Amino acid sequence: MDTVSGDEAGEYTFEDVSVVMGTYNEAEAIGKVLSDVEEITDGKAEVVCVDGSSDRTPEIAREHGATVIEQEPQGYGVAVRAAVLEPDRPIVVTTDCDDTYPMEQLPEFLELINEGYDVVSGDRLYHGADAMPAFNRFGNHAFAAIASVLMGTRVHDTTTGMRAYRRDVVESIEWTENTGLSAELLIRPLMRGYDIREHPIEYRERAGETKLDPLRGGAEIAKSIVKVCLEERLRELPHEPTR
Repeated sequence: MDTVSGDEAGEYTFEDVSVVMGTYNEAEAIGKVLSDVEEITDGKAEVVCVDGSSDRTPEIAREHGATVIEQEPQGYGVAVRAAVLEPDRPIVVTTDCDDTYPMEQLPEFLELINEGYDVVSGDRLYHGADAMPAFNRFGNHAFAAIASVLMGTRVHDTTTGMRAYRRDVVESIEWTENTGLSAELLIRPLMRGYDIREHPIEYRERAGETKLDPLRGGAEIAKSIVKVCLEERLRELPHEPTR
């Protein structure tokens, strides 16, 4: 790809992209993920990790040229929100650091952004997500069904960690959720009229152990989905002028 910026050429290249993630004790997988990003983007994409690890994750990330922002562990959403808002490149791509997401599909996400979409959201469930535990797979289908009913718009995977956003989208919205941030990052832009594209992606078995309790975490995500959808519905209602 040529290296002219989107503003000059009418399309974005990987020099306009920041790949961001929250990291917490992912020494087993982080090197592979960052190597994949470097290979696919020819080293042109910026990488930002917001890290609360007690293992070698931040050292490995720095060895791969990533910017590491150290943060006390406060949960998924706090870390990812900081990662999303830190860089200033015009395109932000979120991913997880456990090697479940296909970095080789990054060019497809960038191509869709160049076609005019504001958010491109990876749909893990389109191909079946066989590498995902059955209970988690059921839960993700349920989250999508709940969100679809409340929004009045069909979505297929509300909690995917792999998305591309135009920077003005992430800067224009106040993000409030923690465990449920991944769902919020889709729901609020969609309900505010941004152009959203769900794009099928492969989903691989994670490297390392999951940090999320599926029952408690699932309940928190469902609660976040309901809360965010209702807040956005209320936001749409006409407000009487104050006297």
